[in-house]
Amino acid sequence: MREKFIAGNWKMANGPKEATDYILRFAELFFQTTSVIKAQKDEKIKIAIFPPSISLSNINHEKVKTGLPIILGGQNMHWEKKGAYTGEISAQMLKEAGCSHVIIGHSERRTLFNETNIFLNKKISAALEEDLTTVFCLGEHLEEKESQKTHEVIRKQFLEGLNEIKIDQFSKKIIIAYEPIWAIGSGITATSSDAQNVCSFIRELISESFGEKEASKSVILYGGSVKTNNTESFLTEKDIDGVLVGGASIDPNSFFDIVKKAVKS
Repeated sequence: MREKFIAGNWKMANGPKEATDYILRFAELFFQTTSVIKAQKDEKIKIAIFPPSISLSNINHEKVKTGLPIILGGQNMHWEKKGAYTGEISAQMLKEAGCSHVIIGHSERRTLFNETNIFLNKKISAALEEDLTTVFCLGEHLEEKESQKTHEVIRKQFLEGLNEIKIDQFSKKIIIAYEPIWAIGSGITATSSDAQNVCSFIRELISESFGEKEASKSVILYGGSVKTNNTESFLTEKDIDGVLVGGASIDPNSFFDIVKKAVKS
């Protein structure tokens, strides 16, 4: 059985001081909730937080100090190891800050910062070279959905983004997240059946590219206006193994409620 992966993407929220307060509160909630502790120990659930890069060191410090067993990841990275790339961070920098994971291809990076599949492929290769696990995001625009081009768009993003990625690399270090662009920050959420349809298609793509065995064990997430009241509906679907939470992850109480829903489901 695949483990659940519950990830919080803070986007541009929670600076160093707020992040410190957040982790202390989250640790308090975690260590007083037996069901969550047990699920984590039994490897039935993983909890990950992706804060702004400026808050990474603070969170890692508090994470180690409290013994909080969460995954820490970066929201983005450059494919080069170093150089004249003002404002960018490298995979090695993320690792030094305590990260084991990184989000690549988030819809906001694709749409607001014009990141192409070719760029994203370079980033994934660079992340794998530094042994970072990639949460690779795929998703379509509303007009593409309405034109019934969702599968076509997802296939292109998947194949071009993972071009020349080897089976052993995919198996150990790639998580796929379906994030329909039309649902990000809009308050509009895909129905659980719609999300299942696309996640099932993604599993078919994995099978075609990397084999049925890899497809059966690959972790696929849904992201897009995920909240406490809809988490369970997604996680009861066959091919949805977790959620990538945006706005609802910014508050520790709200995000922990989603973690509890995941354990319950």
